Amino acid sequence: MLKSARTQYEQVKDPEGRMPLAEHLRELRNRLMKAVLAILAVTVVGMVFYDQVADFLTGPMLDRVGCETGLGESFGDRDSTTDEVCATLTINGLVGPFTVMLKIALTAGVVLASPVWLYQLWGFLAPGLHRHEKKYAGAFVATGVPLFLAGAYVAYLILPTAAEALLDFSPAGTENLIDLGDFVDIVSRLVIVFGLAFELPLVLVLLNFGGLVTGRQLLGWWRIMVVCIAVFSAVATPTGDPLTMGALAVPIVLLYFAAVGVSLLNDRRRERSNPYADLDDDEASELEHVPEQVTAAAPLGDDDGGRRDSNRRDGYDDAT
Repeated sequence: MLKSARTQYEQVKDPEGRMPLAEHLRELRNRLMKAVLAILAVTVVGMVFYDQVADFLTGPMLDRVGCETGLGESFGDRDSTTDEVCATLTINGLVGPFTVMLKIALTAGVVLASPVWLYQLWGFLAPGLHRHEKKYAGAFVATGVPLFLAGAYVAYLILPTAAEALLDFSPAGTENLIDLGDFVDIVSRLVIVFGLAFELPLVLVLLNFGGLVTGRQLLGWWRIMVVCIAVFSAVATPTGDPLTMGALAVPIVLLYFAAVGVSLLNDRRRERSNPYADLDDDEASELEHVPEQVTAAAPLGDDDGGRRDSNRRDGYDDAT
């Protein structure tokens, strides 16, 4: 019976994508399952290539701040060859290595499976959009995935510099031992935060293409947006240092102004194709003040077949 009810619903499916709450929840469940399965599949691959992924994540930081110590040597706060602050990655506990492997593989799964879960996100939002807005699905995925990967790569690039700046605050005589699990947590948070933050211009452009905001409105909000981006960068970055905050805030601000430029160009294109596109349904259009040329009135013809009424004089009655 449930199968027949579902089949009946599919037959009478609303062309505008409207559906009951139960269907929305069912679709959300299906979308989440597909996204989670994709992340788990890539996570399993990350576990197979665990050593390569771990070297990729930790290599740049160890090249910048790693201590060159041999087995059995005491750890120092400064490298004996360069007299600079250095650190050593450690793993604590019996299950520590297994936990670190899961964290590293899961981070790789979230990043590499971004095309799938971004597409599922759009697929869940698309039924609530108008028909002319759904055509941007391909552009959303094609633009959103590179933006997310670009944000993740920026986080990967600035992490060694941020680690070096933070380790410079170490007082003399201290040893810098960094837990590998905590380091992977910081890397995963930076990658996800940077990746999602780089999606901001795409969201603004989609709102503009959907007719919800205009380029002039976005340009007028630039002061508030810059402050909000700075506050978000201060709260979202796990390290909290000014270098990481600036590395997150500056690209987002530049991408915001790029989104404003795209929105302004789209508004001009829309005005050329339809000058009344930005008018609300209840808003009156502008009146043209150019007076029309009035031509001379044509004389009235005789419509009674040559017969004139006794009440008319020269074709007109007394009222006219």
